[in-house]
Amino acid sequence: MKYVSTRGYNSKASASEAIRSGIAPDGGLYVPECIPSLSRENIIGLYDADYQQIALSILEKFLPDFSSSELEGYIKMAYNSETFDTPLVCPLYPLNSTTHILELWHGPTCAFKDLALQLLPHLLTAAAAKLDDTSTMVILTATSGDTGKAALEGFKYIKGTKVVVFYPLDGVSEIQKLQMITQQGNNVSVVGVKGNFDQAQSGVKNIFADRFLTHLMKQYDFRMTSANSINWGRLVPQIVYYFSSYINLLKSSHIKFGDKINICIPTGNFGNIMAAFYAKRMGLPVNKLIIATNENDVLAKFMETGRYDANQELKTTISPSMDILVSSNFERLLFEISDHNHQETSALMTQLRCAGFYEVSYKLLDKINDLFYAGCASERATLSAIRDTFDRYGYVVDPHTAVALHVYQKYVRKTRDRSVTIIAGTASPYKFNRSVLTALLGPNTTAGKSEFDLLNLLAVTTHTLIPEKLKDLKGKKVIHNLSCGSGEMKETLKKILKVEE
Repeated sequence: MKYVSTRGYNSKASASEAIRSGIAPDGGLYVPECIPSLSRENIIGLYDADYQQIALSILEKFLPDFSSSELEGYIKMAYNSETFDTPLVCPLYPLNSTTHILELWHGPTCAFKDLALQLLPHLLTAAAAKLDDTSTMVILTATSGDTGKAALEGFKYIKGTKVVVFYPLDGVSEIQKLQMITQQGNNVSVVGVKGNFDQAQSGVKNIFADRFLTHLMKQYDFRMTSANSINWGRLVPQIVYYFSSYINLLKSSHIKFGDKINICIPTGNFGNIMAAFYAKRMGLPVNKLIIATNENDVLAKFMETGRYDANQELKTTISPSMDILVSSNFERLLFEISDHNHQETSALMTQLRCAGFYEVSYKLLDKINDLFYAGCASERATLSAIRDTFDRYGYVVDPHTAVALHVYQKYVRKTRDRSVTIIAGTASPYKFNRSVLTALLGPNTTAGKSEFDLLNLLAVTTHTLIPEKLKDLKGKKVIHNLSCGSGEMKETLKKILKVEE
């Protein structure tokens, strides 16, 4: 198994090299040269496996640099009773016979990023060791809310690493912000960016592309990599939970083997749904992959027109982790759908960077539409989905999951497709308590209340328990108060690392 760049860099990388580097030298994203497959017998063989065993079966096919015993050890450290509050790791909650919420928020930061970022530190440090790289790894991450905290939590105190997280100052929920700025660890730094997520993400990409800075870092024995889903080591663990979900549906008799399911995912940077795409390519019986966007509906418009146009105002919504106009992992999809045409992919990415848009051929768009459906949800529709789900099922969802539920309902009305469907529940509703309570009780009930008053009110209103990790935020000392403009990120990083030209 070798990895190639979506933009055609002429040297193939090993799994260790792809994970250590995060991004290819030409700015492209690493993808497997070929996608391994699981046969019918392989998938049936997972019927009695637990989450750890399923993870091992998937990961060893993509990561041949690591022995089975090594992977098994990393998996046990990542997915255990100390890090996840359920032995199922990510259980399914049936709303009805055809609609199931995949709860991806039972980890230490109450968001789906934990499924990858509890494992990535082990993969990254082991990859560096295999390559005889003794440099200090600088994990550089832009976050729209959840990746940052999950990266900080996963890498805190890990020897040989430093973590620097940039987040949009006004583009995350208060709980998300509190989780980051109170983060402990002798190797972590958090910086608020005066701008939106796309500006923060562009700033990080520009840092990676700066060859002079890379050379300067090497003089200080630093090597930069990423914990965003542009890093293959971040994306590949996410493939696992789609296979786990399918097995759980078999066990609960909601499907029989071979039945195709739909997967609906609230989508920002396109990593989570890209993992579902790879699961389908591996042989998981999937009918439709449903892209759910909020009012920042670039992907939904693309699916209609074939034009990806980021030249629009980024809207701040109640589902902030999806407030993204440039979905980085969509580059991987274009590369895969075009049969690894790196010239075409590179040209499209260059046009996006220079002009803010690109257009694909009708042939390529038809291929994408065969696999995907896309829709968007307004703020009003998102609030309605939260309220309706609770009224109908007594189940509480966060705004991102509510976006997915709304888009899925639109899909069913349009297609009449009643296939069993998994809805990715990407965060605990308690991380977005103000928005959830606004949906359930009205806006006047949240005015003037602190985040911790809101946590308690949500618990009383919904008869659910506040996650301990969020309850413990009360009284924590603010450790990180750095901020900078989006054009000052490079200099801020140099100051943090004490790097001088």
